[in-house]
Amino acid sequence: DMFKRPAITKVFRPVVGKGAVYLDTDKDGKDARTSEISVVGKDSFEGKEGFWMQIYFTDSKGKAFVGKSLITPGDYQFHRMIIQPPGQQAMEMPMKMNAARKEKIEENAAEWHSVGTESITVPAGTFSCEHWRNDKTHAEIWTSDKVTPFGMVKEISGNGNTQVLSKILDNATDRITGPVKQFDMQQMMQEMQQQHQQHPQ
Repeated sequence: DMFKRPAITKVFRPVVGKGAVYLDTDKDGKDARTSEISVVGKDSFEGKEGFWMQIYFTDSKGKAFVGKSLITPGDYQFHRMIIQPPGQQAMEMPMKMNAARKEKIEENAAEWHSVGTESITVPAGTFSCEHWRNDKTHAEIWTSDKVTPFGMVKEISGNGNTQVLSKILDNATDRITGPVKQFDMQQMMQEMQQQHQQHPQ
């Protein structure tokens, strides 16, 4: 079956209002930051059921960034994307996902294979997990069906950075505030030029 979904995509189980908070650290155990992934709404796309998945994190300067994507779990495709950079109006980004990029996502997902089950203890508790490995990047992920939306309890990336589950969310809310405008490349370039003229380096 050419269109068989890669096994690891089965861990995506969206439930509105549920999510997870992760603690991210680099390979030296420094630069600890938190990020939050949650499901904040339901929508349909071309007749298919879709879920809004939100990612919220603060950068090293403490500025909060939020973005959300509409995903249809049936085919595991991303259809819409809204981002809100710190202190700015939310905008919807163009989402014409080209075939090459889509193929890359599918290829990446297909590189993961299960290597058994293990019990893992993280700040959020102890979970019985399925352990996945990516032989190409040498990354590892542990997933549990008690965690939504991606099931991730722990990840060690190929470069040694780790992400561990620090908290499960049961009342996640949409953090995008105010009206959403369509992304306008021309307008963005003009704004950047104006800022540069006001604050030349």
